[in-house]
Amino acid sequence: MQYARALRHLTASAIAVGSLAFVPTVVANVPTAGDTASSGARAVVRDVNNNVLGVVLIQSTRGGKLLVTGRLTRLGAGFHGFHIHTTGVCDPRATDPEGNPTPFATAGGHLNPAATSHGEHAGDLPPLLVTGDGATITATETDNVTLAQILDADGGAFIVHALPDNLANIPTRYVSTTTGQPGPDEATLATGDAGGRVACGVITR
Repeated sequence: MQYARALRHLTASAIAVGSLAFVPTVVANVPTAGDTASSGARAVVRDVNNNVLGVVLIQSTRGGKLLVTGRLTRLGAGFHGFHIHTTGVCDPRATDPEGNPTPFATAGGHLNPAATSHGEHAGDLPPLLVTGDGATITATETDNVTLAQILDADGGAFIVHALPDNLANIPTRYVSTTTGQPGPDEATLATGDAGGRVACGVITR
């Protein structure tokens, strides 16, 4: 399946920005590991054991938007945070400054050139919903980021997180257990409390 054919099907379908609702043509035409983008970029996503989980493609569309499509497998059921991170290095053996294992920390934080809070990062994408068999499909358009920003000098990467992403959506009626202040704390504003990194894919042309 060539990506251009998939794009024709996708653009003929109603896809809301940030939506996880897919019509059958989208489900039938998301990429597989052998696919390439005629223009744009791709990432082969791997887990901490270097197993290939699938591929995510980025394609430029009309109006300066990017179309992100992917099919991944072998993930835990439920919602997972999913973002574009700042650096194109996926080292599953990475550690923090204290020497604690922190897989894929080498990918840096969320791509965020405007220095905003989570939910408004350029690299923020809709969370993945993984079914009981470990599979997920994603298809979304974004105009928050450009290929030039993703493929800068140090590249970029897709990260799948272990936990659901709340997109820093913590109403002020909730009080942080760490700061005692209402609403999201500093960690939530940075990451959406999506937990550790379970998969990573370096984005390349």
